[in-house]
Amino acid sequence: MAQYHSAERVQTKTGKQYHIGLGPGDLAPYILLCGDPGRVQKVAKYFKKKKAAKSHREYVTVTGTYEGIPISVMSTGIGPDNTEIALVEISQIVKQPTFIRIGSCGGLKKGMEIGDLVVSTGAVRLENTTSFFVCDGYPAVAHYEIVSALVQAAKGLKVRHHVGITATAPGFYGAQGRTVPGFASLDPDLPKKLEKMNVINMEMETSCLLVLSSLMGCRAGAVCAVYANRHANRFIDNQTMKRAEKHCIETGLEAMKLLAQGG
Repeated sequence: MAQYHSAERVQTKTGKQYHIGLGPGDLAPYILLCGDPGRVQKVAKYFKKKKAAKSHREYVTVTGTYEGIPISVMSTGIGPDNTEIALVEISQIVKQPTFIRIGSCGGLKKGMEIGDLVVSTGAVRLENTTSFFVCDGYPAVAHYEIVSALVQAAKGLKVRHHVGITATAPGFYGAQGRTVPGFASLDPDLPKKLEKMNVINMEMETSCLLVLSSLMGCRAGAVCAVYANRHANRFIDNQTMKRAEKHCIETGLEAMKLLAQGG
């Protein structure tokens, strides 16, 4: 039976982390993060020398190699709180990891099409998970090397993409200005307000990833596929979703290769 170190750092004496179920040596230094556990195996299809998947709660992890680079993919579930747990526990067992989030988002920019990719340069902190670590004025900024690598990868793959500021909300419905029967958002105009500030997309994890990575002193960034067009009130169809998810995964992988080659 596992014996945990303390109530502050919930890990075993060997360093196995309570939530992600991983210990030292289980993760590569290059880590792709996705929300959906089902996306992990889609990413892992590109890996060679794969280890068996490790699964604990919503955290599913596969480690292997891509183009000779040691790499892992981990699902974090939905939201900044799950991302916080993943980042904190990863930091206990991996020295100087490099993170790229490969996710989905809603498009706020006019002219943005469903299926396009968005590379985040930074994120508006609409969530409050990070407020328990840093002051309200602390920025959520993507590492410049990751932004550059993601843009280069998307161009190389000839994938339509946009580069700009993301907004990270703590939820999907009310927190993003959606109104459904019985659940009216207090701020249904939020997408329009963000667009006026030249925020180009909205999702639920990036600002937490960027802030905590900055605290760790490591590189992090995000690329997300546009699943929702908030202007046209349209959501992606299954065929386009498969194509967009593939583009997002391949862009993340190619960016990691560029980063590894550059040091």
